[in-house]
Amino acid sequence: MGVLRPYQVELVQQTSRSWRTGHRAPCIVLPCGGGKSVIVAEIARRTTENGKLVLFLVHRKELCDQIRETFRWWGVEMSLCNIMMVQTAARRLSRMKSPALIITDENHHSLAATYKKIYEQFPDAYRVGVTATPVRINGSGLGDVNDDLIVGVSAKWLIEHHCLAPYDYYAPSEFDMSGIQTHNGEYDMAEAEKMLSEKCIYGDVIKHYRTYARGAKAVCYCVSIRYSRMMAEAFCDAGIPAAHIDGSTPKSERDRVIAAFRSGEIQVLCNVDLISEGFDVPDCGCAILLRPTKSLTLYIQQAMRCMRYKEEKRAVILDHVGNVRRFGMPDDDREWTLETRQKRAADPFDVLACEKCFYVFPKYGKDGKRATCCPRCLAPLKKQTEEKPPVQEHDPEENTAAELEKVTEVHVVPATPAQCRTMGDLAAYGKARGYKPGWAYYMAKRMGLIHNDRRTSHSE
Repeated sequence: MGVLRPYQVELVQQTSRSWRTGHRAPCIVLPCGGGKSVIVAEIARRTTENGKLVLFLVHRKELCDQIRETFRWWGVEMSLCNIMMVQTAARRLSRMKSPALIITDENHHSLAATYKKIYEQFPDAYRVGVTATPVRINGSGLGDVNDDLIVGVSAKWLIEHHCLAPYDYYAPSEFDMSGIQTHNGEYDMAEAEKMLSEKCIYGDVIKHYRTYARGAKAVCYCVSIRYSRMMAEAFCDAGIPAAHIDGSTPKSERDRVIAAFRSGEIQVLCNVDLISEGFDVPDCGCAILLRPTKSLTLYIQQAMRCMRYKEEKRAVILDHVGNVRRFGMPDDDREWTLETRQKRAADPFDVLACEKCFYVFPKYGKDGKRATCCPRCLAPLKKQTEEKPPVQEHDPEENTAAELEKVTEVHVVPATPAQCRTMGDLAAYGKARGYKPGWAYYMAKRMGLIHNDRRTSHSE
């Protein structure tokens, strides 16, 4: 059995206090690499020590053996602890004994119907979830399944106190994803793969790996299985031992490849989303991002996979798809809440711009109805004025992989005008959406960020 760090002890104690004060289902938030597994192992150990049954839910079978090994090492009475995939647990509900405690790994998945089915089956059980990002891609908070948020130390704190490795981040200065459609809040991967095949030359990815990672073990996250296999082949052709695995890879082969990666026989491990949540290789020193995403959770899980602490280690993140421009740095401080973000369609600050007179006006009138014509010149609105700016065609002959540059800080464009706090925020948002320059000024006046019209005062 190991020893918890002081901040981990505090999180265990906060969880106990949460239960004692009437909460039934707190959620622990701690950055990737902060030691969430040993925290819940200690909670499980204390529960089984009192002769009570624990149910531990994971969403991927690859994690079961890893968690089971951690729990045994921590002294959990395994005869009183069921570690199960959520799908398996849901199928066996009628045959399962009622647990005293349900622990949910990667708790941001717990809004799914399968998890809720289990929770409803055992309403008397106490619960606790752990996650680095308590939010779903669609903006849903976890308030439907959790009643208390317990936030631990930040990623910056973990780096400063030698619990996570410091890192260098490299990304292109710009990476345009505006032409890629989205489905269910995420990029269309088929379209993204086509764009990457044009923009990201395999040789350039390898060149950047050699330049910045210098032979460090790397996990390469790809946009598709086909793309991942091609990347693995390209690395091998360049004399860099690499392999591809995915969810359909037989377990024996997957275990062999991961073991070879851990031992150093394989230098680069290519996959899609398989090696993210819960995968632990402390001496993995590089993450290669070739999978654009709109999911903050996925971004953080993949970018920080190489930041497990090792003495004198400095991690390298090679972000070829500009995820950092959408989300900021992996260790940026973020405010978490159990509440669900307001859907963009309900944003009162959504505006349109007339293509004829360039007048900018609210998308919705006071009656709540969407505008059909310009209120100034009465020109009917074309459909494209309510959609994304037209996609620019790329000349295949001009497509080359963008050179990477070191990134130390990022000003993330707000997701909605309502989230803008300065004129600079509005200008960046308007530029990203393809609005006319005057849009930012109009919105700043509307939102009260500009109180005096200087152009008018000068004329007077």
